[in-house]
Amino acid sequence: MFNVMLPQGRTRAFTRRISVFVLTSSVLAACSAPGYRVHRHAGYQVEMPSTEVVFYPAHGQAPAQQERDRYECYVWSVQRTGFDPNKFLADIPQHVEVTPASPAGSDVVAGAVGGAIVGSILSPRHDRRAGTVVGAITGAFMGAESDAAKQEQAQRLQQDFNQNEQQSYAQLDKQARNFRRAMAACLEGRGYTVRE
Repeated sequence: MFNVMLPQGRTRAFTRRISVFVLTSSVLAACSAPGYRVHRHAGYQVEMPSTEVVFYPAHGQAPAQQERDRYECYVWSVQRTGFDPNKFLADIPQHVEVTPASPAGSDVVAGAVGGAIVGSILSPRHDRRAGTVVGAITGAFMGAESDAAKQEQAQRLQQDFNQNEQQSYAQLDKQARNFRRAMAACLEGRGYTVRE
């Protein structure tokens, strides 16, 4: 085992430095924790693009013929566009909400408390109050910067998620329009009047 013997005065200074290092590390670790939480809302209601095509028999087609033509045009449209309206619910974009991981001001409080402790330890014995106050103020400023950085990070991520959600919806809308056009073309080709 390796033992280091320090003179009496240095042992106290060494212990103080170790304590300051541990406390400072703890405060900084608390302030640098992940800055956001991601909440996915699968049940989020968004108006889905319509895939409905209304058609009328132009040549007196019987109801059974209309149903068969509708089904065959549906299958043809799915094959033609690669989009199946009965399965597109799985592609519905999920709404994502990004929030800061800790309540606003929590890093300020943690920084102020940690700074006060560190300031008290580092101050000369006769000036502990001043050291505590200076440490608390310094820690609070560091905590405020950490809070602001977390908020900014959460806002950036929210913007990214919103943009991805809009792009997914636009793609879904385009697929639904293409499907409706294909259905309309098929049904018109079979002698129906179509209204999209």
